[in-house]
Amino acid sequence: MLEGVEWIQAIILGLVQGLTEFLPISSSAHLRIVGQLLPEKADPGAAFTAITQLGTETAVLLYFWRDIVRIISAWFGSLTGRVSAATRTRGWAGSLLSAPSPSAFSAWF
Repeated sequence: MLEGVEWIQAIILGLVQGLTEFLPISSSAHLRIVGQLLPEKADPGAAFTAITQLGTETAVLLYFWRDIVRIISAWFGSLTGRVSAATRTRGWAGSLLSAPSPSAFSAWF
């Protein structure tokens, strides 16, 4: 284990990292604050913080892997002019749904 961080502290700090990563404030600051609240009042250090952030990023990539592949495939398809039928159908449906409704024109008549 990293110097100065016990297993139970690592688990607690890992949970803090995971729960606070997507808040609009620094998850690294949360790690430092919670580290000071633990019994040993140890700063987890830059190496531990970096490892937990890499773990968070890896988890996000694994969770959204299918979406990432779909988005990149659609992007490359649009560059080569090959857009899937599903994308064209969604585009057509989106155009239809975003078209002004007849009630929007009722003031003109």
